[in-house]
Amino acid sequence: MEYDKNDEVYSNVVRAGKRTYFFDVKATKARELFITMTESKKVFSDGKEYYQKHKIFLYKEDFDKFADGLTDVISKIKELNATGEFKTEEFKPKNEDSVEGFSEVSFDDL
Repeated sequence: MEYDKNDEVYSNVVRAGKRTYFFDVKATKARELFITMTESKKVFSDGKEYYQKHKIFLYKEDFDKFADGLTDVISKIKELNATGEFKTEEFKPKNEDSVEGFSEVSFDDL
C-alpha cells in the first residue's frame, strides 16, 4: 500500500479523562517512519470551548532511547508506589481480559 507524505500509516487514540492522546505513525518523503504524539485537552475560556494541543515528534534514531526512558520512569513509579509513600494508581488494566490477544511491539518493528 502506498501512502502520501501526509497520510498516517497507523493511529491509536487513547481517551483519558479530560485528555485525549493521539499516537500516530507517519512516513517521511524518504519512506522513514516517525511518531507524533499529541495531547488534546478540552478547555473553556470566556464562555467558549476549545482544544489545547501539545505535539511531540519522535524520530527513528530516538525510538530506543525514548522507550528506555519511558520504561525507566514507569518502573520507578511502580517502585515508589510499592513504598506506600506516594498515592499514584497502579498501572494495571481495569479488565485483565482486555490485554489478551495483544502482543508487545518493539519500536524496531515499526
